[in-house]
Amino acid sequence: MTAFRTLDQAEVKGKRVLVRVDLNVPMENGRVTDATRIERVLPTIREIAEKGGKVILLAHFGRPKGRDPKESLKPVAEAVSTHLKKPVAFADDCIGEAAAKAVAALKDGDVLLLENTRFHAGEEKNDPAFVQDLAKLGDLYVNDAFSAAHRAHASTEGLARVLPAYAGRTMQAELDALTKGLEAPKRPVVAIVGGAKVSTKIDLLENLVTKVDALVIGGGMANTFVHATGLGVGKSLAEKDLAATALRIIDKARTSNCAIILPVDGVCAYEFKAGAPNHTYGIDAIPEDQMILDVGSQSVERVSAAINDAATLVWNGPFDQGTVAAARHAAQRTKEGKLVSVAGGGDTVAALNHAGVADDFTYVSTAGGAFLEWLEGKSLPGVEALRA
Repeated sequence: MTAFRTLDQAEVKGKRVLVRVDLNVPMENGRVTDATRIERVLPTIREIAEKGGKVILLAHFGRPKGRDPKESLKPVAEAVSTHLKKPVAFADDCIGEAAAKAVAALKDGDVLLLENTRFHAGEEKNDPAFVQDLAKLGDLYVNDAFSAAHRAHASTEGLARVLPAYAGRTMQAELDALTKGLEAPKRPVVAIVGGAKVSTKIDLLENLVTKVDALVIGGGMANTFVHATGLGVGKSLAEKDLAATALRIIDKARTSNCAIILPVDGVCAYEFKAGAPNHTYGIDAIPEDQMILDVGSQSVERVSAAINDAATLVWNGPFDQGTVAAARHAAQRTKEGKLVSVAGGGDTVAALNHAGVADDFTYVSTAGGAFLEWLEGKSLPGVEALRA
């Protein structure tokens, strides 16, 4: 973590602190329906306020094309106030006179949320003039929005180039977890990647096989790999036109000393329907007129054995019922202190919640695109700007 500037190095007392947070929360009838992202940024807000800083929150909401009342952050300010248990002021713009007046009215320890940064085209363009308009409102910049760090926008990257910049506590926790996951992990490292299609995760798979000791492939994408190795998958979902890509990834894994772990059995049925009669077959004996609906018990045992061998586990993407058993096994190993487990991606978080183990993993990232791009080995502009 020494590679990034954090709040430990920041003097915030009496300072105007621009804090980039992710408040792009689900709303229904003007109310927040899932406050997870709000709860994650509360430690940073509280710490700066308690140390006497003036907290000025910057965030986007939705994908507005210009100013749109339906995409206003005003209702979110009320939700932040409720969870923070203190007043949160709101300014109906993030630059200009309205923002400047709201900032000028702040006392040490106060909290203010500025209106949706994406109401201005300069935000997504990372326009230098817009960056300067934002920078006028603060003395320091803190980024606590890892989920937006893969975008080089004015409030995620531009400000970090013109003001003293630091990682907030949530960003710091995310970077710490990611470092433990792949950058400087305890070995052996096992990655689990699930999902329907290989085509959406080619970059991810190609990067992981060079970084991990074993790669478990599950979900529909496993069928593509099974097909590529010359076995029949019946009527199962498979991207057969990507067989050559799958073989290239297998070859790359072999030269990188990474074991590829594919299903060894599958639960099959004649149709994809709840309650359909099913039977488990070995992966080399899938009937031509049936489809694989899930991995079989031997495959789950094989994944559990791989988790037993691992010191570090990185997980992205579910793979049906097998996910629950493997997730609970990984959670148990983590609780016993035998495994560092890092997971991320929207579907992954939902699957771990369904298994009832999200709180038992070492770290679960709520970032979708940013987490995926990090797994793909890409640099994230919002993170790079915070390097010491």
